[in-house]
Amino acid sequence: MLFTTKYRFRVKSFVIIIAVFMMAQSCEERSSSNVEEDNMPTQRDVNRSMEDINRQMALEEDAVIEGFAERRGWQMIKTGTGLRYMIYESMGEGQAAKDGQVATVNYKVSLMDGKEVYSSEKDGPRSFKIGQDNVESGLHEAITYMKLGDKAQVILPSHLAHGLTGDNNKIPPRSTVIYDLELIRLQ
Repeated sequence: MLFTTKYRFRVKSFVIIIAVFMMAQSCEERSSSNVEEDNMPTQRDVNRSMEDINRQMALEEDAVIEGFAERRGWQMIKTGTGLRYMIYESMGEGQAAKDGQVATVNYKVSLMDGKEVYSSEKDGPRSFKIGQDNVESGLHEAITYMKLGDKAQVILPSHLAHGLTGDNNKIPPRSTVIYDLELIRLQ
């Protein structure tokens, strides 16, 4: 099932690229053959089509994420951005993380197929300034739901992780990313 979903995402991405290329070619041919401009799709039409395609792909990814969490019995909270998180170990009344602070985390980063791609065991803890440093936007959001000492499972849809390009290393394009986080320090 997961392979099929990844395959569909890749096929759809390829179809989108081909469609855009064909539309661009069509526009060049029409302008060179003096066809009335009224028949050409406008940039607005192309943008709307791309928005519709992106919206549909996001809905499909959301359904896959929902099924993934349900199969594991994870009782996750879904935010307005599509991020899902579950605090599975809390230290109680610890300091809450907020924008501008430097957070240091232990982490494991996995793909939906279970492949671990990064971890603090191999690479050491990670520190970043909340709301400002160059990390996944979903990680900035997720950490603000945590308190010092908390451990959480976090699922970042591709648009909150590495988007259409991946990280050019271990995370492929349009990948949903799963974090197992522990907030170990706030400054």
